[in-house]
Amino acid sequence: MLLWFVIFYLMVSVGIGLYAATRVHNAKDFAVAGRSLPLPVVTATVFATWFGAEAVFGVPATFVKEGLTGIAADPFGSSMCLVIAGILFSRYLYRLNILTLGDFYRMRYSRTVEVLTSLCIVAAYLGWVAAQIKALGLIFHVVTDGTVSQETGMILGTAIVLTYTTFGGMFSVAILDFVQMFVSMSGLFFIAWIISGKVSGGATAVIDHASLAGKLNFFPEMDPLKWIAFLGAWLTMMLGSIPQQDVFQRVTSAKNAHVALWGSVLGALIYFSFTFVPMFIAYSATLIDPTLFSKLLLEDSQLLLPALVLQHTPLAAQVLFFGAVISAIMSCSSATLLAPSVTFAENVLRGFWPKMNDRQFLWVMRATLLGFGATVLAFALYSSSTIFEMVESAYKVTLAGAFVPLLCGILWKRATTQGALAAIFGGLLSWLMIEILIGEESLVPAQLIGLGISALGMLAGSLLPQWVEHKTPGRPLHELQHHAAMKTHHVTPR
Repeated sequence: MLLWFVIFYLMVSVGIGLYAATRVHNAKDFAVAGRSLPLPVVTATVFATWFGAEAVFGVPATFVKEGLTGIAADPFGSSMCLVIAGILFSRYLYRLNILTLGDFYRMRYSRTVEVLTSLCIVAAYLGWVAAQIKALGLIFHVVTDGTVSQETGMILGTAIVLTYTTFGGMFSVAILDFVQMFVSMSGLFFIAWIISGKVSGGATAVIDHASLAGKLNFFPEMDPLKWIAFLGAWLTMMLGSIPQQDVFQRVTSAKNAHVALWGSVLGALIYFSFTFVPMFIAYSATLIDPTLFSKLLLEDSQLLLPALVLQHTPLAAQVLFFGAVISAIMSCSSATLLAPSVTFAENVLRGFWPKMNDRQFLWVMRATLLGFGATVLAFALYSSSTIFEMVESAYKVTLAGAFVPLLCGILWKRATTQGALAAIFGGLLSWLMIEILIGEESLVPAQLIGLGISALGMLAGSLLPQWVEHKTPGRPLHELQHHAAMKTHHVTPR
């Protein structure tokens, strides 16, 4: 019964996605849904972008082990990221009428900066999307009682998500996000209600137990090394996630700048609040059956929630739970597959064939999506990292190589192409050297050192005599907005 429901739900989702594909007529429709989405849909897409495998499996398992201190990156850092990104993108970048963040780097700096930062952004998605694919494989393995292996489930899940995303683009993603947000929220709230009834004392007892166990202590002990690690995880997610195409894509898909801002802020607030629901369910498991779930925490903590639902809830609750989980993961998967594919097609490939017409470019984006999907699948199949580890480490590259050029390009008029190049190379090289030579033994997280060197590179490179010249020199943001206003009939001013 459970398996047939999952099959039915997947068929309905693909059907909705393919129906949305009928609204895709050009590259702008595919990439940013024609910049036409209302506030409820933008809010849902922002929420769904983040509420995926790590929120359902990774964050709860980490919370049970380490408490709130262990999840500083997500949901605390990620929620702040959405708020900051919403303010930056809606106030400064929405009026540029561009498809990708890479377009901003080209307009503000140069083609070289565009390519380098776009490659950083695409690389960051490898771990994030692989985490979603890994979770889909886990779900198929669980609901088929082991008949379908996790590897086969990954392949099947990737094929399903690629089917509707390849044809419908952002329209399919947005409509499914709106539907699946309500499915995932209602399903997990229902499970939380059932599970709390199985604990003596109800929800209050679960919260009191977590508090007495020290799980609700957010800040670490007064140890400098622990504080550095704590801040490193928090800042990596909060700042490294800002120069990301998926967040930018959702904000700029809004019908106006006001909707773009409030959709991002509301999506962040809903995401932050709702992430505590699966955490509550997972911690309840350790009180309901301590022997079983203590063993699972040691062997594979990602199975904590599925095992709890299958063994301690009725069939109706199981159907709602797996419907909610599949909704969350599919929404996140489609969003995070689309974003890097559009970035790579627009900011790397298009530069080699600038005379492509809109229809040809649309098919290039679709082909890139298929290629990226295959690459991510291969990475997910052969990686031994957990879902939470994949997500937490995904944004180190953008923190070191893309954040400073974005922030300074928006807020600092004196930022130059030379400064941006110094920031990119300085940040990436210092981060990689420390990761390779010192690794986890470094007292300061490698990505934070990369961030610091990147900031120094931007400052020195912009203020020193300019030796780097490009065909498109750096220009202040107000000039870029004026340039975009003069070319509103173009999707991406070049």
